[in-house]
Amino acid sequence: MSGPFSLQGRVALVTGGARGVGRAIAQDFVQRGARVLIADSGVSIGGDAPDPRVAQQAASELGANASAFAEDIAAPGQAEAAIELALARFGAIDIVVNNAAILRDAFIFKSDRASFERVIQTNLVGAYAVLAAATPVMREAAKRGRPPARIVNIVSTAGLYGNFGQSAYAAAKAGLLGLTRVVAMDMARSNVNCNAVAPFAATRVTESIQPANEAQAAYKTRALTVPAEYVARLVAWLSAPGCDVTGQLFGVRGRELFLFSQPRPLERVVTAPLAELTPEALDAAVSLRMRDAFVDLTTDLECFSSEPLV
Repeated sequence: MSGPFSLQGRVALVTGGARGVGRAIAQDFVQRGARVLIADSGVSIGGDAPDPRVAQQAASELGANASAFAEDIAAPGQAEAAIELALARFGAIDIVVNNAAILRDAFIFKSDRASFERVIQTNLVGAYAVLAAATPVMREAAKRGRPPARIVNIVSTAGLYGNFGQSAYAAAKAGLLGLTRVVAMDMARSNVNCNAVAPFAATRVTESIQPANEAQAAYKTRALTVPAEYVARLVAWLSAPGCDVTGQLFGVRGRELFLFSQPRPLERVVTAPLAELTPEALDAAVSLRMRDAFVDLTTDLECFSSEPLV
């Protein structure tokens, strides 16, 4: 296959690429002619018990155009090592997909700082480290005339809506959306696009959901029927040289493709001067002009509990 949406000869790094959504993305890339470095330390959903055989087995199953990097991508120096391996093994780095993530859920009043920081380290700092290492290479390649590189960050609706007990996971994924916007701006002159995708698919994350109500139970049951290949297909399009989209937030649930809004002011009120700006005046201003636009506390699992199209 050739043309602006071909991945033939492109080189991709997919973090968390040995299982779930990451595996589906890596497989789709290889099937489209890309060479893929699967960066996956093989840890449990909570980030424990690393197993290098997980990445090695995935790469072996995908064939000669796949290779494994089994270190913790968020550990100091490992993102740089992964980029160096991609360059040594395949000669370039054209695509980065930041998909690696762990979960350590707990209600905020029962959470602990160490678990929070571990999730942020893997889900957000690791993504930053990969991009900090990859983007200089992408910029230099663009100067030499190589087709433009592409970046896709896998986020979550938990970072947009929130969900019970997911302060660490939601904070990391919300931060990843902010990182997406900034990287899209920083890399625009090099024609390197950066987008975010919130996936809905059957994965270890979906399996680990502990429903808090009937809507969340329905979400879990239905999400387990959605194949990750739909997510992979969207990521493949966003990763193609011919895709001119950047700085956007997409969702994909089977055949449903969503473009999400991003935070912008909904209402504007001009308040009284500071000398007259009492709590009562602020309360009146908000009640008269803003309250109807407030966002409720519906969780992401409740919002997307309807039957998916697959």
